[in-house]
Amino acid sequence: MQMALLTLICCFSFFLQSYGASPTAQTLDLKPQHYNPKLPPRTLSSSKKFEGSSDLVNLRYHMGPVLSSPINIYLIWYGKWAPSQQLLIKDFLLSISTSNHRAAPSPSVSDWWSTVSLYTDQTGANISRSILLAGEYSDRLYSHGTHLTRLSVQEVIASSVRSAPFPVDHKNGIYLILTSVDVTVQDFCRAVCGFHYFTFPSMVGYTLPYAWVGNSGKQCPEVCAYPFAVPGYMRGGGPGALSPPNGDVGVDGMISVIAHELAELSSNPLVNAWYAGEDPTAPTEIGDLCEGLYGSGGGGGYIGQVMKDGGGRTFNLNGRRGRKYLVQWIWSPVLKACAGPNALD
Repeated sequence: MQMALLTLICCFSFFLQSYGASPTAQTLDLKPQHYNPKLPPRTLSSSKKFEGSSDLVNLRYHMGPVLSSPINIYLIWYGKWAPSQQLLIKDFLLSISTSNHRAAPSPSVSDWWSTVSLYTDQTGANISRSILLAGEYSDRLYSHGTHLTRLSVQEVIASSVRSAPFPVDHKNGIYLILTSVDVTVQDFCRAVCGFHYFTFPSMVGYTLPYAWVGNSGKQCPEVCAYPFAVPGYMRGGGPGALSPPNGDVGVDGMISVIAHELAELSSNPLVNAWYAGEDPTAPTEIGDLCEGLYGSGGGGGYIGQVMKDGGGRTFNLNGRRGRKYLVQWIWSPVLKACAGPNALD
């Protein structure tokens, strides 16, 4: 449920462009180099991940709903964001439903979501593969200040609904709050990089699934944008940080956290569906089980077989408009193992 600081640290040229038919979009590197980088030793770790497959993972279904209807994402930009950063994140979200392999060749973001869509509810309905950006709202005036608590994150949602840029979409909607690099959030960098939950009717009027992710670019990139940044004590020698696929350490780091939270929000929106463990207030979910694994052969300090383009940028998924991303794997209920579309076996 939470992208925890102590779990995340264990394992881990962007081109300005517009939505038009831009000739500056990234071009595909048809023969990327495969490699399996070894990261600095895992320290201060309480990781929940299980490297490879394990019969010991007691991931169970607790009879709650999953997001089986087409998913409407309502995007809240809290703070000041560069248009290029917004475009990069929106391209990732739109890539989830880009199943045309000419638009996004395999291994693609859409292929990655196919593992998420294997999860079902008690009627047998799968998590939807249809993701729509139904609306977005920019709160550039920091209406609730530059420090947010978990409760004030819900107040941000309530404000966006009350000011009418968004409807209250309690059937198909999820609300994604992204905070800019200068916004601090309760437990951010210390214990979480993102989290998901649901709103309280007393605050918003309805129970609405939501997720929050922060830009760690200036606050703690070595934690929440790992492996694109490494702690200072690791810079003297040994493995260094990997080069982000879009040249933005903070936002490239956010992408995998956003993917993690969306996968868990879809499979456990009310914290009563898919998770391991007996405590629903601290569940181990389908993203937690695979933190830090990005390809085949991961584990023991290795992130797995990923790709490196001609500019040295590391990625494992292709997105729309030539985008590349590095996104963690997800636990497969079929394979009972961490899985991703860039698997070599």
